[in-house]
Amino acid sequence: MKASAFTYARATSVVNALELLAAHGDKAKVLSGGQSLMPAMNLRLISPEFIVDIGGLAELRGIAVKGDVLTIGALTRHVDVLKSAEIAAHAPLLTDAVAHIAHPAIRNRGTLGGSLAHADPASELPACMIALDATVIVRGLGGERRILANEFFTGIYETALSPQELLAAVELPIARKNSAHFFHEFTRRHGDYAILGLAAQAIVWGGQLADLRLGFFAVGDRPLLAGAAGKAR
Repeated sequence: MKASAFTYARATSVVNALELLAAHGDKAKVLSGGQSLMPAMNLRLISPEFIVDIGGLAELRGIAVKGDVLTIGALTRHVDVLKSAEIAAHAPLLTDAVAHIAHPAIRNRGTLGGSLAHADPASELPACMIALDATVIVRGLGGERRILANEFFTGIYETALSPQELLAAVELPIARKNSAHFFHEFTRRHGDYAILGLAAQAIVWGGQLADLRLGFFAVGDRPLLAGAAGKAR
């Protein structure tokens, strides 16, 4: 099948993208990597009238460490997350998780922000974000909002984003001393959607786990946080 007819616009800046979204409201969809949106359109699961392509916006791409915060731009591709030395050093849970996302062709095009905004409950990255206690940075014409990852995902394919907003970046606290992580998913074949998965982050303190955060995925309509107890000194 093929997508129904739509109007296409390539945004020239974040402000331009936000103006287009404000003009077209819930009739518009944002295109970043297209690895979830385009298949859904081709299957006629969704039929937006207007597509706003933000794929060329360099200001939404990149990885940076400042102080004790790791920032990842929304348009950073999965393959760049996988290969990033900064992420391997400061958020290694993401490095492990991204290696499980689909296949190289998908990882070469798919974006971190696209995955989070799509909010597939069987997706790896939303669970990682709640396990890592991330903050999602959202931009609209009225300014910026900061949303805790555990509050960002509201249901199956649903988030706290309004139709007039863009997911701009995520901020993560860098891994602390003695931090530990774990990632595993059960699938029929490598690259398939998860049947069940877990992303976990903790501090090893005196032979015990503290600040344990467990992000389960493919268990409900959104990633599920458990733990978040036992504060490390």
